[in-house]
Amino acid sequence: MTMSYLDTFKAWQNDPEAFWKTAADAIDWFKPATSIFDGEQGTYGRWFSGAETNTCHNCVDRHVLAGRGADTALIYDSPMTGLKRRYSFDELLAEVKAIAAVLRNHGIGRGDRVVIYMPMVPEAVFSMLACARLGAVHSVVFGGFAAHELATRIDDCSAKAVISASCGLEPGRVVPYKPMLDHAVDLARVKPDYCFVLQRDELHAPLRYEHGDVDFGQAIEAEKLLGNDVPCTPVLATDPLYVLYTSGTTGQPKGVVRDNGGHMVALSWSMRNIYGVKPGEVFWAASDIGWVVGHSYIVYGPLLAGNATVLFEGKPVGTPDAGTFWRVVSEHDVKVLFTAPTAFRAIKRDDPDGEFFRKYDLSGLRALFLAGERADPETIKWAEMQLQVPVIDHWWQTETGWPMAANPAGLGLLPIKYGSPAVAMPGYQIEVVDDAGHPVGPGTLGNIVVKLPLPPGCLVSFWNADERFRASCLEEFPGYYKTADAGMIDDESYVFVMARTDDIINCAGHRLSTGAMEEVCAMHPDVAECAVIGIADDLKGQVPCGFLVLKRNVSRETSAIQREIVQLVRDEIGPVAAFKTVMVVERLPKTRSGKILRGTMQKIADGLPWKMPATIDDPAILDEITAVLQRNGMAQIPLAS
Repeated sequence: MTMSYLDTFKAWQNDPEAFWKTAADAIDWFKPATSIFDGEQGTYGRWFSGAETNTCHNCVDRHVLAGRGADTALIYDSPMTGLKRRYSFDELLAEVKAIAAVLRNHGIGRGDRVVIYMPMVPEAVFSMLACARLGAVHSVVFGGFAAHELATRIDDCSAKAVISASCGLEPGRVVPYKPMLDHAVDLARVKPDYCFVLQRDELHAPLRYEHGDVDFGQAIEAEKLLGNDVPCTPVLATDPLYVLYTSGTTGQPKGVVRDNGGHMVALSWSMRNIYGVKPGEVFWAASDIGWVVGHSYIVYGPLLAGNATVLFEGKPVGTPDAGTFWRVVSEHDVKVLFTAPTAFRAIKRDDPDGEFFRKYDLSGLRALFLAGERADPETIKWAEMQLQVPVIDHWWQTETGWPMAANPAGLGLLPIKYGSPAVAMPGYQIEVVDDAGHPVGPGTLGNIVVKLPLPPGCLVSFWNADERFRASCLEEFPGYYKTADAGMIDDESYVFVMARTDDIINCAGHRLSTGAMEEVCAMHPDVAECAVIGIADDLKGQVPCGFLVLKRNVSRETSAIQREIVQLVRDEIGPVAAFKTVMVVERLPKTRSGKILRGTMQKIADGLPWKMPATIDDPAILDEITAVLQRNGMAQIPLAS
C-alpha cells in the first residue's frame, strides 16, 4: 500500500476529531462549531455541533464570490429530447435564486419539507439547491414511482409542497407524471399546500388550481424578470438537509436523514481524495437524482468541490445505442465516470466486442468507478480492457452517503484485488463478526459492521423514527452500525463484500455466498450477467439456483452452456456448493437503480407470498422469471399481493 493512504488513514485513527476539523476547512462556515463531535447528541453523536452554514452557499455562491462565476457548473445532456445545455455558476445561481423566490413566495421556509418528484431535468437540481438555500428539507422521490409510494412519502415527511413535472421520458414512450401525482395527493393524509408542475414540451398536463397546482415554469420566469435576491438562510450544521427514502420499502417507509455540515465535509473530502478530481474538471455520475448516488455525486459532491457535473437523461443502451456513455464522455471531456456495474453489464451484452468504445476519443478519461451492485471481476476486467483506465469498485450505501471502502485515486491507487472494493476509508473502522457479534479471522465470512461513531456524512437517524433506527441498525451488534452486508476482510485489510446478509445461504450446514457463485458464473465467456439465489430444499435446507442472461451474439446450445457453468462452479468453489440448477432468462428483474431483486425471485421460487417491489423497473420481468421456474418444475407460485 502507498504511504499516502496509510498516512491519511493513520491520521484519522490517531485523532478523528482533528482529522475532520482539518477536512472542514474546505467548507465555508457562518459560525464555527462549538464541538467537532458531541457524543451525547442524537442516536450515536453529532458532528460539528453549534456550527452554522448553508449547503447552497457552499455549492454555488462561494464559487461565484471566488471569481469562478463563468466556469461551467452543470452540463445537461438529454438524448431523450436532443437537448444539451451548459450552465455556468453565475447561471446556476440565477436559476436557484428564482426557484427559491417562488418557494418563498408560497410560504416555504426553514425546516419545511418539500417532495421533489421529477425526471432528470435541470430544474430538479435547481430545486434541490433552492430548498437548501431556504433551509427547507427536500425529499427526492424517483420520478415515475407509483402513486401509493409517493403518497406514503408525502405523509411520512408531512410535505408542505411537491415539485413535479408533467412527464418523464423512457425509450420509446412518454411517462405521464401528473396523473400519478394527482392520485398520490388524493391518497395522502397530509395534503401539500402547493404542487409546482413543470410543463414539458413532450406532454402538457392539466393543472388542478383548486388543489394548489402552480405552473412552475411560468412562476420561475416571472421571478427571473423581477430579479429578487434570496439570500442563503443560515442553518445549523446538525439541521437536516434532506430525507431520502430507501429503495424497496413497503408499508412505513424508512427516511434516511442527512445533515448539512457533516454531509458537506465528507463529500468535499471524498471528491479530492477518493475520486481524485480537481476544481474545474468534469465529473459524471451516471445515475438518477432519485437515488443516493444522484444526491451525493450528481448534485452536492461535485458542486461542493467546484467541479462541472453532468446531468444525463438517458440509458446506457437504447438511447440510441450502447455507445451513448462514450459519446458523453468524449463530448464533454469527462475525467472521472461513476456508474453502476449493471450499466456496464448492459453495455457488454449489447457490445461484447467493444466496437462502440473505438468510435470516440476517450483519452481524457482517467478512471471509472463502480458501485450500487456487486461488481463481478469479469465485468471489471472487460471494462479495463475496453477503456484502458483504472476501473475501481467501491462500496457504500444510501445510509452512509459516501464510500465506506474504496481504492482512493486521490491518495494514490493501491494494488487491485478483483472482487474487492479495496480498503476502508478514513472514518470507517470496518470489522467482520459472526452472528453472535464475535470478531472472525481474516478470510472468514461474516457480518460486516462499522464501529461507532459513524463519520460525518452518514445518516443521523430515520425521519421521526430514532427508535426504529436504533433497532434496525444499532442494536443487533452493540457499539457497531450493522451494514446488513456479508463478507470478509483479508490479511491485507482488503474488504470483500459478498452479498446482503439475506443472500448468504445455508446449504447442508455450510454458509455459502451467492455473490461468490455469481462471480464464477460471470467468468463464462457467453454470460452477460447473472444472479444466484438460495431456494428451499427439504434435504439440505437451501440449494443455489442460477439465472443467466447470455450475450447477444451467442449461438451455442444453452444446455451446453448450462453444463459448463455447473462444472465451473464445482471446479472453483467445490462440490459443497451443491450448484446444479441453472436457467437461462432473457433479463433479470431489477430496481430502477439497477439492483437485482434477488429476494423477490427467491420468494417466487419458494412459493412464498410476495409483494410487487415499489422500485421495480419492469414488473413484466417477474412474470418471465415465474414462467421459467414453472417450466423447470421449481415451485407452486402464489400470486403477488
